Amino acid sequence: MGSELATKDLRDGRYVLMAPLGQGSQGTTWDAVDKREGRPVAVKAFDVRGAREWKDVELAEREARVLSELRHPLLPRYIEHFEDAGVLYLVMEKVHGTPLSVLQKQGPRMSEKDVMRFLHDADQALVYLHGRTPPVIHRDLKPSNVIRRTDGSYAFVDFGAVKDHLRPEGGSTVVGTFGYMAPEQFQGRAGPASDVYSIGATAIAMITGVEPEKLPHRGLSIDVAAAVDKMVSPRIRDALVQMLEPDPDKRATRIGALLDRVSSRAPDPPPRSSDSRRHPPRDVRNDASQALRDAMSSAGGGKRARREARRAAKRARRDARWAGRHDGRAHRLPLGIRILFNVGLVIAQLAVTIALQLVVPFVLTLLSVLFGTGLRRAARSVSEAGGHAADVLARTRVDGEEEAELLRAPAPEPRAPAAGVRVVVPDARTPEDDAEAELEAEEESEGRSDGKRGRMRR
Repeated sequence: MGSELATKDLRDGRYVLMAPLGQGSQGTTWDAVDKREGRPVAVKAFDVRGAREWKDVELAEREARVLSELRHPLLPRYIEHFEDAGVLYLVMEKVHGTPLSVLQKQGPRMSEKDVMRFLHDADQALVYLHGRTPPVIHRDLKPSNVIRRTDGSYAFVDFGAVKDHLRPEGGSTVVGTFGYMAPEQFQGRAGPASDVYSIGATAIAMITGVEPEKLPHRGLSIDVAAAVDKMVSPRIRDALVQMLEPDPDKRATRIGALLDRVSSRAPDPPPRSSDSRRHPPRDVRNDASQALRDAMSSAGGGKRARREARRAAKRARRDARWAGRHDGRAHRLPLGIRILFNVGLVIAQLAVTIALQLVVPFVLTLLSVLFGTGLRRAARSVSEAGGHAADVLARTRVDGEEEAELLRAPAPEPRAPAAGVRVVVPDARTPEDDAEAELEAEEESEGRSDGKRGRMRR
C-alpha cells in the first residue's frame, strides 16, 4: 500500500504525498502538501480492505470524527477526511517539530525546565479533552505521539487510540502501548486518570532515558524515587509518584492541580510580623497560574473563546505580579542600600527639625512684631507640623523584612490632632472662628487708637 500511495495524488491533485512520517496498525501517516492552500499537511491513510478486524475500521472512523470536533492550539487542526478506493484518508495540519521518541534516542535527557513545560502543556490539552461531553480519552499517549515544537511547546497527536495492538498471552486485544498504559486499560476501563498515567510514564521515560517497563518497580508501581534519584526536584518526583499510582481511584486526574498541591506542601518560614499584607498566602500565585492554564485550555473554541482566554490570561498575569509585589521577601534590599536609606532618613529628620521647628518659627515670630499676632499663631502651627514630620521620620527605618512595606506603603492616613491644637478647614468657618476674628480686629483697632493718642499727647 505504501508504494502505491507514494505516487498518488489525492482529491484531484490537491494533496501530494511526499514521504511517510510513521506507520502503525491503523495505517500510515504521510508528509504531504496541500497545493490549493500552499501549506504542508499530514495525511493519515487507513486501508479499510486490509483491516484485520472491524474494530480497526471503527477506531479509524472515530478518530476522524473526534478530531473534526476539536479546536485547541496543542492539538493538530483537522482539515478534512474522505474515502477513496477503499482507503480512508484523514487530512490534518502538520505539526512542525520533533517527536519525543526521536529526541529520546538522540539524548541528552529532558531537563527539569523541559519537564515542567511538558507537564503544563499536557495539563492544558487534557483539561480541554476531558472537559468535553462526553470526555475524550486519548488512551495512547507516549513519546512518539508527543511533538516538541520549534517554540518549545508540546503538541499531542494520533487520536487513533491504537498505535499498536498488543495481545498478551491468553488474552483479548489490549489498546495502547506497554509501559505507557495505565493498569486499568488492560481491563478496558480507560478514563481521564488513564491519560494522566500515560503522561507520567512519558515524563519519567524522558527524564531517565529508560522505557517505563524497564525501570525499578515495587509491586505494580514504578519506584519513582529509585528511578529518578536526584535527576529532578522533590516537587516533580512527588508529582510523578501520584501520576503513576496504579489504583485509578487514588491517582490524580488533573496534572495542574497536582503540581500546585505538591508545591504548596513546602512550609514557608514563619513571618516576623502578623501583618498579613507583608506575607500574603502562596495560594495567590498558584491561583493565578491555574487561571492562566484554565483560560488557555479553553482557547480552541473560536475567536470569541480565544479573546476571552487572552483577557483571562492578562488578569492571571496581573494577579501574579500583585503577588510578587506583596511578598516582602521578593523585595529584600541589599544591606548597603538599606544603610544609605536609613542615613538619609536621619538627615531628613534633622533638616525638618531645624527648618520647621527653629528657623521658620523664629522668622515668623520676628515678623509678627510688625504684622500682628496672626503670624505668632502661624509660627506655632509650623513648629507643631515640624514636630509631627520629625516624629514620622524618626519611626521610619528600613530593615531586611520591612523595606517592602515601606516601598508599597499607601498614602498615610490623617493623624488625629494633638490636644489643644485647633484645625482650621478652609471655607468651613465655625462660630469660634468668627469670634476669634472679631477679637483680633478689636485688638488691632485698640492698638491703632493707642498709637494716635500717644502722638496727640506729644
